[in-house]
Amino acid sequence: MRTIILVTLVIFQVCFVKGQTSLKEINLKNGAYNVGFKHYTRIDSTRFYKIENNFDNQITNRPIPISIWYPTRIKSSDSNQLKVLDYLEVLKEEEESKNLPNELLLDWFPDLGDTPQNRAHLFEKVNALSNADFLEGKFPVVVHAPSYQASSIENFALFEYLASNGFVVISSPSRGTDTRWLEGGTTKDMETQSRDVEFLLKEIHKYGNIDFDKIALMGFSFGGLANAITVMKNKTLSAVVSLDGTERYNYRVLEKSPYFNLDRFNIPYIHFAQKDIPEEVLISDQIPAELNYKFQLYDSLKYSNAYSYKFHDLTHSYFGTIGVLFAFRDKRQDKSDSEIMASYKLLYEHTLQFLNATLKKGKKAKVFIENSPDKNNISENLVSKKMKKSLTKEFDYKDFQNLALKQGYRDLIPLYEKTATKHPAFKLEEGMLNNLGLRLSFNAGKMEQGINVFLLAVHIYPNSANLYDSLALAYLYNKDIKNAIASYKKSLELNPENQNAINKLRELEE
Repeated sequence: MRTIILVTLVIFQVCFVKGQTSLKEINLKNGAYNVGFKHYTRIDSTRFYKIENNFDNQITNRPIPISIWYPTRIKSSDSNQLKVLDYLEVLKEEEESKNLPNELLLDWFPDLGDTPQNRAHLFEKVNALSNADFLEGKFPVVVHAPSYQASSIENFALFEYLASNGFVVISSPSRGTDTRWLEGGTTKDMETQSRDVEFLLKEIHKYGNIDFDKIALMGFSFGGLANAITVMKNKTLSAVVSLDGTERYNYRVLEKSPYFNLDRFNIPYIHFAQKDIPEEVLISDQIPAELNYKFQLYDSLKYSNAYSYKFHDLTHSYFGTIGVLFAFRDKRQDKSDSEIMASYKLLYEHTLQFLNATLKKGKKAKVFIENSPDKNNISENLVSKKMKKSLTKEFDYKDFQNLALKQGYRDLIPLYEKTATKHPAFKLEEGMLNNLGLRLSFNAGKMEQGINVFLLAVHIYPNSANLYDSLALAYLYNKDIKNAIASYKKSLELNPENQNAINKLRELEE
């Protein structure tokens, strides 16, 4: 129960007044690309789900609604510029209320609210175009995990901004394991959302316009928890962005996962945090004061370049477009609308710089991320920062095996010598090489790889009779009788009492 209360208090604060913001007043300068948007649904046939608003208690395979933003070329005359209302149509569908009349929309969803300001938002034009083709080329991709039980479009303005700067952004809603309802921020909820993120990591392979060597995760609030555990399960990721992610506030949920392994969190990580919660709010809402200063994940990371920012004009809700435009303002702690929009713009710019630095290897972006805010002409009254460099992880057998696998276990001797020069403490154990060589040699289609491992092994351990005996067996299994005989003879030369070599040579020479 404490988990539920904690997450709820941090995310859904006591609110009193409506804000007056607009997309135009955020005043973002978009990038060079036009932006396309598509929304569709895939089915995950490995999981079950119940659509509660169907009222038929039918169990179906898990639907995964998908929203994707991308650089586009305007080819079709049918391409239409979208409005905020078009995104809220996606929200209705994902909330299983697609038949809800639009005149009831703002009253129906508690995060919106029917006010004159919010009604005006519905008809604001956005940057995305529907029915637009992907621009030719290869683009880095950002896979987004939304906040607690939120829609795939909750941060649509940020997604459009990134797409206009040459990124593809893909997102799906935050849903419970069996229905749209989560349990309350549990480890099970986190694992479910992580599986949805992994579903999107597979989905992107259906697109020919994505650079699969440049994949980042991004998450808002509870999505940050899901992404943290996803990083620990996947080796194909290059960076992770956390928009006031709950991994800062609910580290215990992360630790309970069977996949929890800090040593596997070894990619660049950036966390953007909300302003300090005032003492008045801490006391009245019974929020632990440590949330303002404790950050166990950041403090525990060893093998990641980690960056922690605090935005002093943003409370939690305003890390998403829906929050900036529609959320009630809490007079006890929220800044003015103009200050919120200005800081939200800064959040966009920092996110872009980090992704440019990590995925596109931009030199100017890297300098920006390494700088303190004042060196980037940003007042520390707006943003404060701390960072730490990754420790150098000791190179080990698994690291070498990954390199060998990447090059198909070919040219292993030059690879070993290059690695040993770079990492003088690195050592390959004889027994490990022998076991690996045997496993590959007896695996259909990988016999030559096994032989290559044994050739490396006898290069490192030239006086090992056992390795030559194993190499001979690999040759024999590969029907290379000549080299099998030569290897058995070498083994017998090193160990004249090797009865196996004596017997095999007798059989082969007969």
